[in-house]
Amino acid sequence: MPTILVADDDANIRELVCLFLHNDGFATAEASDGQEALDVHASQSIDLVVLDIMMPGIDGWALCRELRRRSAELPLLMLTARGETWEKVKGFELGADDYLTKPFDPLELTVRVRALLKRSRIGADKAVRIGGLALDRNTYKVTVGTESFTLPLKEFELLYTLAGTPGQVYTREQLIERIWGLDYGGDNRTVDVHIKRLRERFSDVGGFAIETVRGLGYRLEADE
Repeated sequence: MPTILVADDDANIRELVCLFLHNDGFATAEASDGQEALDVHASQSIDLVVLDIMMPGIDGWALCRELRRRSAELPLLMLTARGETWEKVKGFELGADDYLTKPFDPLELTVRVRALLKRSRIGADKAVRIGGLALDRNTYKVTVGTESFTLPLKEFELLYTLAGTPGQVYTREQLIERIWGLDYGGDNRTVDVHIKRLRERFSDVGGFAIETVRGLGYRLEADE
C-alpha cells in the first residue's frame, strides 16, 4: 500500500486530504510544516508527497527543492493558493511534478495522486513503450516496428524523460537540469532545438505527440 505524506499547516486540510486518500486505499503520514515533513521523509518510506506552499519555517518552495535534491524520482504534488502562471512555473522549476489550486476537489487530488504514482512506476522501468515507439535505456536503442536505431544521447534522454511520464509538463529548466546537468552553461533554448529534432524524426510515428505548453514548457501526450 503506497504511503502519501501530506504536508500542510492547516489541520483541517490535512484531515480532509487524508480521509479521501484513506478511502482510496492509501496509507498517509502528516506534517504541519516543512521541517516536520523532511523528518518524516527521512524516517519512513514515502511514495508521494502532497505539499502546501505557505507553511511556517521551511515553506513549500524550500521543501520541494530539498525533497527533489534527496530523490529525483519521488512524485511531488504541490498545492498553490493561486493559479498564477509564475507560481506554477516556479513549482515545476523546483521539481514539482503536478499542482492543484486551492480550493481543490479532494476527488481530483486522489485521481492526480494515482496518475503520478503510475507515472513514477513507468519512469522507474528501463524500457518505455508509447504508441509505435519503444525506448530501452539499457542499450539506448530506439525501436519503431521492426527497425532499431540509436539517437544522439541528449535526444534519447529527452525523449525517454517525456515518454516515461506522459502528460507531465516539464519546464525547460527542469529538462536542462535532468539531462544536461546543473553545471550546464549554455542557453536553455537548446531544449527547443532538441524538441524540434525529435518532432522531425518521429513525425511519421503514430501514438504520441510532443506538445508545447505555452508559458511553461513541454509534455508528451499519448493517444488513447
